[in-house]
Amino acid sequence: MKTLCLALTAAAALAIAPNANAQSSGDKPMTTAAEQSAPHDFDFLVGSWRVHHRRLKLRLAGNHDWEEFEGTSRLEMTMAGAGTVDDNWLDLPGGAYRAVGIRAYDPKTGLWSIWWLDGRNPQGPLDPPVRGRFENGIGTFTGNDTFNGKPIVVRYTWSRITPTTCHWEQAFSPDGGKTWETNWVMDLTRVG
Repeated sequence: MKTLCLALTAAAALAIAPNANAQSSGDKPMTTAAEQSAPHDFDFLVGSWRVHHRRLKLRLAGNHDWEEFEGTSRLEMTMAGAGTVDDNWLDLPGGAYRAVGIRAYDPKTGLWSIWWLDGRNPQGPLDPPVRGRFENGIGTFTGNDTFNGKPIVVRYTWSRITPTTCHWEQAFSPDGGKTWETNWVMDLTRVG
């Protein structure tokens, strides 16, 4: 957790002062080899979005009742493209809240890690990360977690990416990835 806090502090400093690493001539920022090799997979998500959410009312309960609500998201690039932070507003029928998505790219593995910090519990703990990459225009990210005290696999999928729209889904698997229940869907439309 301490390492993540330090990384977030460093990312925030870079976002606030992007030329802090500029060369003495002041004309070009210096970059590290890791920054130069980092793919900009999430460049499509930079900026402001209107978000239409659909979420199962009950998860992993054989439930087929969905609730729909609106929200917003604004994503900023950090760490010269090797990271992102997004600020989300979710206008749930039971009460609106904010949340933060944090992403970081590891050039050694070629994988992105994604963490979610829910504003209803800002002291954490952070959800365990999902990890993955984009292939053929679809980003798939999976990780182990628990739900109602039982182990699950979580999957995020990014697809249907255009300059002005994109689609995200969350699914849970209670059986190690043999079967999946999609329980949250977001359709994003660019603002501005």
